[in-house]
Order: sequence, then structure tokens, then C-alpha cells
Amino acid sequence: MAAIPLNALRTFEAVASRLSFSKGAEALNVTPAAVSSQIRTLEDRLNQKLFHRQGRNITLTAAGRRLLPGVQRGLQELRQALAVIEQDRSEGVLNVSTMPSFMQRWLAHRMAEFYQAHPEIDLRINASNAVVDFASTDFHAAIRFGPGRWSGLRAVKFMDDWIVPVCSPELLEQSPPMKSVEDLRQHNLLVSDDSLWSEWVNSLGAEEIERNWPALDDSLSVIIMAEQGNGVALARWSLVARDIETGRLVRAIPTAVKTNWSNYFVSPAHYFDLPKVAIFRDWLLERCMNFPSPE
Repeated sequence: MAAIPLNALRTFEAVASRLSFSKGAEALNVTPAAVSSQIRTLEDRLNQKLFHRQGRNITLTAAGRRLLPGVQRGLQELRQALAVIEQDRSEGVLNVSTMPSFMQRWLAHRMAEFYQAHPEIDLRINASNAVVDFASTDFHAAIRFGPGRWSGLRAVKFMDDWIVPVCSPELLEQSPPMKSVEDLRQHNLLVSDDSLWSEWVNSLGAEEIERNWPALDDSLSVIIMAEQGNGVALARWSLVARDIETGRLVRAIPTAVKTNWSNYFVSPAHYFDLPKVAIFRDWLLERCMNFPSPE
């Protein structure tokens, strides 16, 4: 093994994963002749043929098929180890992904506090509902709402959540008192996910309530529509608590139902304990310890 150059293994992976000497050369930014030379060197050192060559077409031999997964795993672990070494410090850029709703309704007005406490960390937030591919991006962590299980990632719950019906103060004042699920049927019901209504209504032992308003594409739109007096919205407590505190929204009915999902901080294992990642995670957990519940 000591006699096998790493460059030959990199070349083998580039060619074997594409089944093309020319495409492998292009990926490595070298000439096809250089690729052929590296493959011959590796085959000589292993005393095994790794490719069947039929003109310009190539296929892996049995030895090549056995070798490829191990080389891919090894190179991936090497890349991750180098990335950790490059970023293993308590300062510098920290890339975190979070949902737009959480960013705008919970995190945004708290970020100044983090910057003041940790000016050495360049926190950069990407607001997106897309699932992060940590293997192919430079994200260190993500904030997600879910069941707490993400394959290949470490997850820490930092905040439970509740479903609460909310509306504008004007709507509440202009409407007859809302005391039950039946009273809500007289209003436009705003929701981005019908399952929220089902979960909330079923917890009260009431009959299913039918949505009478077009479903909106995200929770932010639902909250904005409620603020504008267009109906009663079911929303997550974490997203509307500040709006209720400032008077932009009110609770249409006091009943709050705890959700099956929670808010989690997730990160790959090789980033999870990086000092700057741990600093942000601990800060987030501390902020949520003081975040009031709706009950």
C-alpha cells in the first residue's frame, strides 16, 4: 500500500465512476495520456487488471468493481478530514441553512444579539426549504422542523412547538365571540398544510373541519394573510409568538396543541463539535430556554 500513489487512486476513481478515460481526464484537468499512465501504474502495483478495454469503451473488471467503493469512501473521508482541519477554529465563516419562516419570524430579530456576543464568527444564514446536501455544499449546520431523525446527521432538539389559531385584532373585534371549533367554521380558514387543521381539531375531539379557502404555499403566506384580516390561521407558536406580543395578531381561541414535530439543530458529525458550530448551537439552546410556551 505504501507504494501506491494517492494520485493513481484519485485517477482510478475519476475514470471508474464515469467509465471513460476522457471524462476522467476532464474531471481531473489532465490529459488522457496522463490518466492512462496513472491507471497503468496502479494496475502494475496491484498486479490486477482494473478495466476491460474494447476500443473507446471500457468496463470494470471484477477487481475494479471491488476496489471502487472502498476508494470512493476513502477519498470522501479524506476530503471531509481536510475540510475539518481547514475550518477547525472558533472564528470565521459559519454557514447555516434554515427555513424562511423560522428565519423571518424567530431568528432575524435575534441575530444582532449573536453578532454582538460573537463578532469573531461570520454567521451566514441561507433561508430555504430545500434539504441540505452537506456532502456537496459548504453548510456546517441547518435548523429544521421535523421528527428528529435525519440519516447521517446528528440532531439536537432546541424547541418544542404548538399549533395555535390566530387572526388579526380587527377580525376578532368585528366577529361574534369565537369559543369553539364550530365558531371557526364561520370564517375563512387559512392554512398551508391541511394536516395542521386535522391535528388541532382532532385533539379537541371535534368533527373534521373543511378548509374553505385556497391552500397557500407556505406558512409565511398564511401568517401574512391572517395579519391582513383575511381569516383565521393555524400557525406554529414559534412563528407567531412575537406577532401576538406586539399586537399584530391575537389568539382566536386559547387552545394550543403541541405538535408531533419539533425544531432541531442538525449537523454532520464531522462539523457538529467544531467550536464555532458549538458556539452557535449553545447560543440557540440558551435563547430557547427562555422562550415562553403558549400555555
